[in-house]
Amino acid sequence: MQQEVQEFITAVTESIQTKTLHRLTISGKKQKSEPLQKVIIKLVQLKNGEKLSFVYRYKTQDITKNFDIEEGISTILALFDTFANAVLFTPTRDLEIRFAKKRIILKSQKPTFTSAPTLSHNKKKKRYIDTKGNVYLTELGVLAANGQVKANMHDKYRQINKFIEIFDSLLEDTQLPKNLTVADMGSGKGYLTFAMYDYLNQHEEYTPEVVGVEFREGLVATCNAIAKKSNFEQLQFVQGMIETADINAVNILIALHACDTATDEALYKGINANANLIVVAPCCHKQIRKAFHVDHEFSSFLKHGILEERQAELITDAIRALILEAYGYKTKVFEFISSEHTAKNVMITAQKTQDITTPNPEILEKITSIKKFYGIKEHHLEKLMGLV
Repeated sequence: MQQEVQEFITAVTESIQTKTLHRLTISGKKQKSEPLQKVIIKLVQLKNGEKLSFVYRYKTQDITKNFDIEEGISTILALFDTFANAVLFTPTRDLEIRFAKKRIILKSQKPTFTSAPTLSHNKKKKRYIDTKGNVYLTELGVLAANGQVKANMHDKYRQINKFIEIFDSLLEDTQLPKNLTVADMGSGKGYLTFAMYDYLNQHEEYTPEVVGVEFREGLVATCNAIAKKSNFEQLQFVQGMIETADINAVNILIALHACDTATDEALYKGINANANLIVVAPCCHKQIRKAFHVDHEFSSFLKHGILEERQAELITDAIRALILEAYGYKTKVFEFISSEHTAKNVMITAQKTQDITTPNPEILEKITSIKKFYGIKEHHLEKLMGLV
């Protein structure tokens, strides 16, 4: 075993023994064809003792496996055959090992996490947003005066935590600067905007500046008052529409309540700002439905309104995802409950992986084929991006 590898494994073993292991990430696959994207390792306490929990991150799913400590160390070593980079996070330092073409580089840096790690049971239901002393959840009517979640607000509280859970996994997988600029387009009453700022503000590796854009002046005033009462100095709400909002430089763009083409306006803002991460939950897919002109043998299934509506939703969001991919984003499309009062919606997440400004012509060709099949002249996001 090479000296650098031995030193790294010794440091990992010591962090386990002293309970100072925050996490270990293994990434940078050596072969493009390798489906595994990344591995995240943490120390957890189970009923049968301490284990190393491995989260294997693939493009469309995560798989978790728990190993005994000795077997876990062997598994880490085996992963070095597949990946070129690993980082050990402890309260005293970050230790990185990189497998370059001609040599192995071992580098120690200032710690990302300075607090002591919590050894937790990985089966326990995690609450990302704490209710204890939570001013904004009380002011927003989620909590009663005694600090308990109100009987009629449990769905809302679960929704908030589910969104932050998704947000947390996206942050782990996205290259982001320490000083973060975040825009929530169509922030509404601000439930998720406040939770997002709170969550980011609790992480030492980020210094967030969050703005919520909302058309209704009354909600803007209320949310700004709650932000002030919560001492959230870098959280503000501004009155405006998504189409006209001045978003020039932003790292993360969110739009969970944007109706019809307003989602496209938000995506346009995010792509143009070269945002590292974009998250949208579209609704009311009217533009494409009106544009359908199918006169071939498959037109019969569109004679039923409900089927036409669902097909319009699928096509609208499929083209949105393809346009994002054309501009260098890795996308995921999955089901998400956006409100306790609504049906399940689709969520689209996009992480910037390629620094390109000219769209991929092969992907644009796929979009053209889809439009031709359904007799669609243009998708609104295409128009905004100047692709038609």
